[in-house]
Amino acid sequence: MARYPTNGLSLDQANAIIAAARAKGRELNLLPLTVVVLDAGGQVKASQREDGASLLRPEIALGKAYGALALGLGGRELARRAQAMQGFMNALSDIAGGRAVPVPGGVLACDAEGVILGAVGISGDVSAQDEVCAVAGIEAAGLQPDTGDA
Repeated sequence: MARYPTNGLSLDQANAIIAAARAKGRELNLLPLTVVVLDAGGQVKASQREDGASLLRPEIALGKAYGALALGLGGRELARRAQAMQGFMNALSDIAGGRAVPVPGGVLACDAEGVILGAVGISGDVSAQDEVCAVAGIEAAGLQPDTGDA
């Protein structure tokens, strides 16, 4: 039997996250969402942009997930640090090529032991609602979300 590295999340998990996150968005009657799932290596595992999502939503969703994964912190903690440590967060954004977006809606996806397997970024509605959908998706895939709050 051939063995392959997983780099964290499987494609099936990523697709389950997206399906459940989108379903939560429809349940809450949110604006059209874009969902990006990154694996533990920061590579896009899966992404979907709902019909009607505005132009830069894929980049924003990617930035939310990428920022969380880059520092190993959920988007809520990144937002707090952006307020308290503006110089550091500006430097992070520069180092990341502008890809780190430090706001809620970027959620780490962890296993039962807390190992980070990837991150989910959602953009489309207000950040707090984007985060609700990311959490729903991660939990539906049987994983633990880390929003940056206890």
